[in-house]
Amino acid sequence: MSERLADGRWFRILTIVDQYTRECLCTYADRSQTGEKVSEQLNGLITLRGAPESITSDNGSEFTGKAMDLWAHQAGVKLNFIRPGKPVENSYIESFNGRLRDECLNVEVFLDLADARRKLDKWRNDYNQQRPHSALADRTPEEFASVAMQLSIALSAAERAMDLTQEAVCVERFK
Repeated sequence: MSERLADGRWFRILTIVDQYTRECLCTYADRSQTGEKVSEQLNGLITLRGAPESITSDNGSEFTGKAMDLWAHQAGVKLNFIRPGKPVENSYIESFNGRLRDECLNVEVFLDLADARRKLDKWRNDYNQQRPHSALADRTPEEFASVAMQLSIALSAAERAMDLTQEAVCVERFK
């Protein structure tokens, strides 16, 4: 996405949305977005949340270049690109970007990049923490993610316990 500062200079916004939890993980504003800058933001997210199996994006140069290809290989993440001219193939981010434009970009005046980053972070936090989604059982994305994480931890513990039980059964059969 692109937007203008109050002095007329353009800046670009990298938006990253988790398709499962609907959380907005990133609204990073900078004068330009390159593969190196995108991979830096993704590395920060991986540190906090772990690597996703795949990432779906458009065919912008920041996503299709060597830097992202190298990053994806090193991180073990599959890059999925939508077909050119088919934004509906990435409907979550397109819907999110429309909401971001309507509720933030069309309303705010951005004095400089630091001001844009502050306002985007404030909007992102409101979006994640204050807005229930019907697709998330009327929970906010943050609440839904928290519940999903707790379930994931509980399932992992149950799977580990089951694996130990199966190993014990196998040992017993061979005695």
